[in-house]
Amino acid sequence: MISDPFIASKEKLAPENFALANCIRALSIDAVNAANSGHPGAPMGMADAATVLFRNHLKFDASQPNWPDRDRFVLSNGHASMMLYSLLHLTGYEDMTIEEIRNFRQWGSKTAGHPEYGHAQGVETTTGPLGQGIATAVGMAMSERLLAEEFPGLVDHNTYVMLGDGCLQEGIGQEAISLAGHLGLGKLIVLYDDNDITIDGPTSISFSENIPGRFEACGWHVQSCDGHDANAIDAALSAAKAVTDKPSMIAMKTVIGFGSPNRAGTAGAHGAPLGAEEGEAAKQALGWTAEPFEIPSDLAQDWRAIGAKGQTARMDWETALSEHPQANDFIRRQATHLPQAYETALSDARAALFAEPAKVATRKASQMALEALAGSLPELVGGSADLTGSNLTRVPAVDSQFTREKPGRYIGYGVREFAMSAAMNGMALHRGFIPYGGTFLVFSDYARNAIRLSALMGIGTIYVMTHDSIGLGEDGPTHQPVEHMASLRVIPGLQVFRPCDAMETLECWDIAIRSRTTPSLMALSRQGVPQLRTEAGDENLTAKGAYVLRHYGEGRDVTLIATGTEVMLAVEAAEKLHADGLSVAVVSMPCWELFDAQPQTYRDDVLGTAPRIAIEAASKFGWTRYVASEDDVIGMDGFGASAPAERLYEEFGITSDAIIARARTLCGK
Repeated sequence: MISDPFIASKEKLAPENFALANCIRALSIDAVNAANSGHPGAPMGMADAATVLFRNHLKFDASQPNWPDRDRFVLSNGHASMMLYSLLHLTGYEDMTIEEIRNFRQWGSKTAGHPEYGHAQGVETTTGPLGQGIATAVGMAMSERLLAEEFPGLVDHNTYVMLGDGCLQEGIGQEAISLAGHLGLGKLIVLYDDNDITIDGPTSISFSENIPGRFEACGWHVQSCDGHDANAIDAALSAAKAVTDKPSMIAMKTVIGFGSPNRAGTAGAHGAPLGAEEGEAAKQALGWTAEPFEIPSDLAQDWRAIGAKGQTARMDWETALSEHPQANDFIRRQATHLPQAYETALSDARAALFAEPAKVATRKASQMALEALAGSLPELVGGSADLTGSNLTRVPAVDSQFTREKPGRYIGYGVREFAMSAAMNGMALHRGFIPYGGTFLVFSDYARNAIRLSALMGIGTIYVMTHDSIGLGEDGPTHQPVEHMASLRVIPGLQVFRPCDAMETLECWDIAIRSRTTPSLMALSRQGVPQLRTEAGDENLTAKGAYVLRHYGEGRDVTLIATGTEVMLAVEAAEKLHADGLSVAVVSMPCWELFDAQPQTYRDDVLGTAPRIAIEAASKFGWTRYVASEDDVIGMDGFGASAPAERLYEEFGITSDAIIARARTLCGK
């Protein structure tokens, strides 16, 4: 029996929904207490809304978690993970057993502290860094709209997001809200857990803006309701689904830790277990009498029925797919298989470069590669963070602009590098597209956490980062990346490419397009470089990460290792050293990660046993894995400066003369 008048008043609004929501609350209390770690307050506060959503609105089939036309559900405030895990267990996702709930936050469990994509079915994306969930969901909603346009009759679903104050305080949250409103993503629906609490205490200490007004100003449909009134939530969701020309936000006033007699409505319910005594008191206040981790059979049966309610819709969709004239292409793209036409386009592009070598900046070489390949890949979707003319990411096959009136294959992300990157992650997770987007390499700092999540999730987002060194010149040190290559290379699972010419750039694109479980980042130059690979061949040498590009003389007195535009300097130096009687190997190393994955025998053959020098117009940090000391690195020790590129290379000592001088020292000549 419920004795608390406030809780009793909420229970009377919709007793069936309240009882089902208490299953989420009880499991969340038990799991967080068992782990002695976690966030019980948000699941307890959002349980009523989550129950309404899953019970009455979410289109899904727990027996087929990857049904392509399912609604997407993103828990942006990922610290509320026990709510999601409870929902997955209760609705019958096969891999979310009660043992996984019991092992919340423990080694080897699927129930990580924050939802992790790939750990459990039903977790659509990794959320933890606040704000990235909503930004990723924007990408999912864009994918839905594009696919619905391309495959009429096969795609029609919503993307639902739950978020809290933290997601709205993070800058990426505002970037995402602004972009979604501008594009009129009518099937994106956000449920805002407005509980007035963050870790430090009441939101009033740091946060006072009018959130509904903020969404309205960005072009959203906005409603407000009692977040514990199931009927009001249900009506708000129905109204949101009826709006097709703009995204919707429902501001739900909730009580964090709902049911906890001593912690409800306080920061004490946010990030710490309730403990045995308070947990039991909360259950009593809610009228919950079952043992820990036990769900009464009638409620368990009702939840399983919720998980199965989408089976008919799913089977009808499968029938529609089997009869659809575009079924084969839809299935191919969902499976991330490339069309045969791509192989032909790639072969033709290679042959064209060998027939007429191109002396261009690698950013231009990237555009040339896209021009050659994009026509064979209808799944390729591009964009730029307001730098299209500099990144050269727009080509004829990817030219239709994505607007609120009509979706297209090119997205103007505006000056929103972080949201762009997270939205591309959402497109990759949704399936059906290969997303790429451009900005300057120096601005990878803004996007870094989304790049990190690409690698953590193992998805093939493609980042096109131009103006890759001090070689961009007059814009100066604020725009000249120095430490960025080193900082990106330490992200596990990220392929960082710095190609030296047009051929390597084409090969980088081929690798990135094929890498559907690994993100790729291309660092591309502003300044032109000659094509150094001119001997015809079908092998993608960039896929080895490094290879001997030139070998002058018999044996080897010194090895010059370089990336990007500095490979040309290494070749010039090698020719002069060979004229002086030295045998020199020039190694182009476009991708450390791919090289390190090669067999030891191959790596030994490429690097040799002679003294080595590394050349890169960036920080020297990290190069000692390939050379003896930083004295053997021709690179940057500080920031750049504002001047023409040629003068900068001279002033900072990144020249063929500097390479020659160091080589002679190492060789004793």
